Amino acid sequence: MALFGRSAGRPPLEGVDTVLADLDGVVYAGSGAIPHAVDSLIRAASDRRLGYITNNASRTDASVAAHLRDLGLPTEPADVVTSPQAAVRLLATRVPAGSTILVVGGDGLVSEIEKHGFVVTRSARDRPAAVVQGFAPEVGWTQLAEAAFALATPEDDGGIPWIATNTDWTIPQARGIAPGNGTLVSAVHTAVGRLATVAGKPEVPIFEEAVARFSSRAPLFLGDRLDTDILGANRAGIASALVLTGIDRPKHVLAAPSGSQPTYVLSDLRELHEPYPEVIRKDGVVRVRDARVRVDGADVSILAAGGSQIDLLRAGAHAIWDTGRQIFGFRVPDRLYADPFHRP
Repeated sequence: MALFGRSAGRPPLEGVDTVLADLDGVVYAGSGAIPHAVDSLIRAASDRRLGYITNNASRTDASVAAHLRDLGLPTEPADVVTSPQAAVRLLATRVPAGSTILVVGGDGLVSEIEKHGFVVTRSARDRPAAVVQGFAPEVGWTQLAEAAFALATPEDDGGIPWIATNTDWTIPQARGIAPGNGTLVSAVHTAVGRLATVAGKPEVPIFEEAVARFSSRAPLFLGDRLDTDILGANRAGIASALVLTGIDRPKHVLAAPSGSQPTYVLSDLRELHEPYPEVIRKDGVVRVRDARVRVDGADVSILAAGGSQIDLLRAGAHAIWDTGRQIFGFRVPDRLYADPFHRP
């Protein structure tokens, strides 16, 4: 079951002093806002702190803040915690100050590395002290090849460190789902047979930085991915809400392993302000409002679909999660996989 308890009828924001939101798939997809996200976050920020955590390394914190302001969200660069910031903090523990770093990525990563006194190169011929890799749309074969050349020697045999800002496999865009930094990191891994050290979500440091920066004692993290957003929040001991407006869909919620189960499952961010239903367990039946689901051996049965697909999904997810078993061991009715929710 999920790591944080639920109180009957209380909105997810009750008792929260800081909302920490992922960006891609939660606030926006490409350049445009996710439906209902801006108004919901403005309302949330009326009596609590609002900050952002992003694994997207392609832009600076200042450019992200400007984008959010264009969407109608008052934002300063200090409100944005980025994976390049986490990568540079990790880098500083691995190589001497002022070292030359081979950067695979865009302006957001280059700016952060130079801001901390490191020298940026794009060529392995410059004998870099480390490789730092992050997503940017313009990354191509040439940059990936230079990283592979620089990383040819394993670190245990005297090779240099390799730090990845994140390993998200996909990234939501206005036109659909596109390959993310994980695919680019995997390309280098295939060439060199090494694994990168990851700085961003789901690793804990980026969450710890956000909590410290905003002096938060009761944060709530909003994300659209179970394997990075929710897993990372759980590792950091932060309550989380998965919002079904980005990458992960109902089928992923039902299959979530114990470490990636969110505190809340929301169809969109309006539900931050609505009473969250209690999950009631009685005589082997899991009920959420008028939706009821039971697990009998390998069969997941819908006893009552109720009037809301999101409540049926919540009931089905908890019924499966409570068994502690993986979903491929069950016969799951198609109705639980229904996906009427917004997607990029």
